Amino acid sequence: MKWMIKGVIVALVATVVSGCVSVGPLVRPGDPTGVIEIVNQAHGPIEIVTMSRCSASWYGPNRLPSGMVIPRGRSYRFTVSAGCWDVSAGTVGMGNATRRFDIRAGGGVRYTVTS
Repeated sequence: MKWMIKGVIVALVATVVSGCVSVGPLVRPGDPTGVIEIVNQAHGPIEIVTMSRCSASWYGPNRLPSGMVIPRGRSYRFTVSAGCWDVSAGTVGMGNATRRFDIRAGGGVRYTVTS
């Protein structure tokens, strides 16, 4: 059992070191951009918004500014490079909602989170 745990840890470290889990910036230099707007219609504040290119292996870190939440009835806009994005929004301990969006250059989407 110990050797299995060590093997899993070594594999995770190798993945992180190799950069396979990198999610990158929301806007890459020179890319055309669009907007993802998160609208909170859930029961409480949205504390965490993670997003990454659809090709990334995880959603990445919280993209909200430090200490910020999206109160019920309010929204927050993110400028992103055009293309496919996986987005997750939620509250710690309460769950999250996830969607995939194709953002067109100069366009945008409104993602209303209800639970």
